[in-house]
Amino acid sequence: MKLLFIVLNKEEYLEPVLELFVESGVRGATVLDSVGMGRILAHDIPIFAGLRNLMPESRPFNKTIFTVIEDEKIMPLISAIEEVMGSLDEPGTGLAFTVPVDFVRGLAPALE
Repeated sequence: MKLLFIVLNKEEYLEPVLELFVESGVRGATVLDSVGMGRILAHDIPIFAGLRNLMPESRPFNKTIFTVIEDEKIMPLISAIEEVMGSLDEPGTGLAFTVPVDFVRGLAPALE
């Protein structure tokens, strides 16, 4: 199992991504409000204020979703997410990564 993180740079994709989670059999996820480092540097630290001009289509907030998921579901889910949002390789789209999970307790039972 893995812990999958998805950072959405465009909050309007939150609902469609969560719908994909349900359709893919993901049993639950946590959604956090988040802010990227570039936003903090460009807006909160005066010495870096010039960064604002370098950040095209800068958005004030992101959504970070994380869930524990079976290894074999990761790539099909990422592919489905990219069909909705566009390639994660494109700047400003988002970020996806996984971390190995050695132990988990408290997951909802698999939906049959």
